[in-house]
Amino acid sequence: MRMTPEGYGTGDVRVPRLVGLMAVDARESARARGLVLDAPGRPDFPHAVVDYVVRQYPQPGTPVPRHSVVHVWLDFGEGEGGGGVREPRGPLPPPGGLRRELEEPGAPASLVALSSS
Repeated sequence: MRMTPEGYGTGDVRVPRLVGLMAVDARESARARGLVLDAPGRPDFPHAVVDYVVRQYPQPGTPVPRHSVVHVWLDFGEGEGGGGVREPRGPLPPPGGLRRELEEPGAPASLVALSSS
């Protein structure tokens, strides 16, 4: 292997700093250097976008052969907690008329309207 002035082989590249990047940006940065990213335990990694890289191996600056695999670990960004699904689930009230909440289950809407007057 031919050595360059930096001291590593001509086919080698230095691992970029990926910690702090969003998953989509980390994949692009690695691809631009000829590296492949892998996230252990995350089969959805190719589709992850807004998760942030919190750890990587090998460390930034490490010379590795081109097409090497760099392992990254992801977490949600600040303020994100993975609180689950945020969309309403059925069943929805029947269409038409006003949709209002009853004070007590089974109480007729007319009694609720009278008691709040």
